[in-house]
Amino acid sequence: MDNRKIRVAITHGDTNGIGYEVILKAFEDPTMFDLCTPIIYGSPKVAGYHRKALGLETQFSTIERAEDARDGRLNLLTTFDEEVKVELGTPTEESDSAARKAVARAKEDLQKGLYDVLVQAPMKSNANPSKEDRSLTMMVSDLVRIGLVTTHLPLKDVPAAVTTEKIVDKATIFHNSLRRDFRISNPRIALLALNPQLGTEEEKVILPAIEQLETKGIQAFGPFIADDYFGQQMYYQFDGVLAMFDDQGLVPFKTLAIDGGVKLKAGINAICTTPDHGPEFEIAGRGQADPSSLRHAVYTAVDMYRYRKDYDAPLAHPLPKLYHEKREDGDKARFAVRIPQKKGDDAVPAEMEG
Repeated sequence: MDNRKIRVAITHGDTNGIGYEVILKAFEDPTMFDLCTPIIYGSPKVAGYHRKALGLETQFSTIERAEDARDGRLNLLTTFDEEVKVELGTPTEESDSAARKAVARAKEDLQKGLYDVLVQAPMKSNANPSKEDRSLTMMVSDLVRIGLVTTHLPLKDVPAAVTTEKIVDKATIFHNSLRRDFRISNPRIALLALNPQLGTEEEKVILPAIEQLETKGIQAFGPFIADDYFGQQMYYQFDGVLAMFDDQGLVPFKTLAIDGGVKLKAGINAICTTPDHGPEFEIAGRGQADPSSLRHAVYTAVDMYRYRKDYDAPLAHPLPKLYHEKREDGDKARFAVRIPQKKGDDAVPAEMEG
């Protein structure tokens, strides 16, 4: 049996932000080394500067290769040799470049299989929207899991981008991730409405998506008005909720994830998590940064790695199915949504099977 500790790569983030502060604070706790073997991708000189400026005592060992990482210590891998001017609290091209060099080196090592999971400390987001792919942006906390159908789009472009096909794709990724990455055997997913009141898009785009998901054996319910869903705490009844655009999911998530929210990409082979906050330049160097989100990003990545191993192991040699799984109809009435057909008409129930 392989008793090797899970190797967690952590990129240092923007060197003028709070990246090193939350990393060093997170690994002040020696029990973190019982959980994993951390490898910080960054700069020993910059790390030393932050440690001194913040009055922290967290020790680290400098290494040149991921293969040299040792259990029971904070390993700091040198990702570049150039001098970096640290201006705490001030975003610069130099500090952003240092963050991206660390990510580039970490990705190279990931391809070589030199560590197990990746955690990215906060850095400035790319100003350009990323090209559409088959992954799903998820935000995770102890209370809620929220997936996003669209990301980084101006609000005026969202309705055209929210299609039945895209909702089905993202909900399928969500379903599979909840099963494989979070050990939820039969996930229940809520879909939010696009509009503040149920209307055309809900009837012609979202409901057909729910019907298609039903044929794939995926429990999807809705569409629910966003303020009703979160205001009435309906998230306690579901394993995840799919929001149609950024703010619809991010705003309630930031409100609910008080103790360390985590962002991740589902539907990709690599396990990569990040804290749900940015570099927070306004507090950089003041000792005020909370390491909870970084710590939870590590916990989430480690849990995902373990859950995937457990999930994938029996699939290597599956047993034949001996029975037909009967699906329950009890939730159909419970989560039925009524959508007005025309102005002035009575609302009619639209059934969504669980």
